[in-house]
Amino acid sequence: MNTPPNPAQRPSASQSLTDARLRKHAGYQRAYASSRKRQSASMSWFLAPQQAAGADRSPDHPAASRVGLTAGKVLGKAHERNRIKRRMREALRRHVDLLPQGCDLIFHPRRIVLTLEFAKLEAEIVRILQQANAEAARIATPISAQQSASPTALPGMMHPESTDLKSTRPPGSGDTPRN
Repeated sequence: MNTPPNPAQRPSASQSLTDARLRKHAGYQRAYASSRKRQSASMSWFLAPQQAAGADRSPDHPAASRVGLTAGKVLGKAHERNRIKRRMREALRRHVDLLPQGCDLIFHPRRIVLTLEFAKLEAEIVRILQQANAEAARIATPISAQQSASPTALPGMMHPESTDLKSTRPPGSGDTPRN
């Protein structure tokens, strides 16, 4: 007998990756250009802040996070690449709430993901998402706040933006033309 599915058992919208996916090539290219590659045991990943998409976005409502997955032909035949992507999507779906807000995150899995125990894959993805959140928080902090909070900043230490280079030059050192 076919019973209708219980609505409580269906994944909620917050547990779905459909709205949080990078879909266009331009989105991937933008993320690659504004990030650096990071490595883990079974994958490499890229984290990039999203571009401001308009004046309607306020600091109170940051951009939704987006995630991208790539699986090139070097990983194996189509059925192997599809299995890698399914495993990655499922692990990400279980932890979609950990995605860093206002950032694009791209995963490049290695072939080891095919044979890795799912619990280990899930633990690694959680660790990467935690690192990405810490990195996103660091990126979101203004540079001036980072400099004032840095342990190397000493009282009375001058910051480069507050230094006028012309006033520190000795008299007659280059401003006047020579004959």
